[in-house]
Amino acid sequence: MTMHDRLLPDEEATTALGRRLAGLLPGGGVIYLHGDLGAGKTTFARAFLRALGVGERVKSPTYSLVEGYDLGERRAFHLDLYRIADPGELEWLGLDNLAEPGAVVLVEWPERGRGALPRADLEIHFRHEDAGRAVRFEPFTDAGRRLVQGLAE
Repeated sequence: MTMHDRLLPDEEATTALGRRLAGLLPGGGVIYLHGDLGAGKTTFARAFLRALGVGERVKSPTYSLVEGYDLGERRAFHLDLYRIADPGELEWLGLDNLAEPGAVVLVEWPERGRGALPRADLEIHFRHEDAGRAVRFEPFTDAGRRLVQGLAE
């Protein structure tokens, strides 16, 4: 497993990272977003989804738990599981859609849905670092490794 770290000095850098990673995604994929409240997960997700072509307002799924977006021939899903206490609570969300071919799945607080979520291609760990943020990329599949490699180029 290869890990890659990056410093993000401000919100603009987090947004740029989201756009850049979206541009490297050739098809679908599952990305878990870890980090404390305010660490930059939602900022990253919004920039990522807009860069994929989501033209409507990218809403935070904090209360709805999941938001879905049509991207032409594929769909994107943004989940925020902060309010989930037990993965069994996810049964009613219809998570089978997450396995659609070509689906793009971003999951905030994935540790709260372990066992009910599709396997991650890439995990991104956000943490506060002075006035900015630090991120660590942890790929788990060839697709995840290609994304991390693309960021390094």
